[in-house]
Amino acid sequence: MPRVKRGTKRNDKRKKILGLTKGFFLTKSKLYRSAKEASQRALKFAYSGRKQRKRQYRELWIVRIGAATRSHGVSYSQFMHGLLLAKIELDRKVLADLAVRDPQGFEQLVTQAKAALSAA
Repeated sequence: MPRVKRGTKRNDKRKKILGLTKGFFLTKSKLYRSAKEASQRALKFAYSGRKQRKRQYRELWIVRIGAATRSHGVSYSQFMHGLLLAKIELDRKVLADLAVRDPQGFEQLVTQAKAALSAA
């Protein structure tokens, strides 16, 4: 059986890892072993970061909606409950965007939510 030399495979693997860590500090971008550890750590943070980003955006939307509703004399939870009773199905992303870009339209939503709360 002929001998198998793995030169190109090894070089490709190393090149891939060193490409991932391009721009990292000191040996983390130069030496293969350090780069491999650094890239694994970075990929782990990237994975968890993709989950955290969703939470952080939801948090931001809630803060924006809460600030806009308080200026109209309603708390965030009362507003959301009022929208539920009024059968207005808008998600927090859209509500936050309305609160920032279209204050008059958001004000109409608040009045509808207040009316639904008082009717219930």
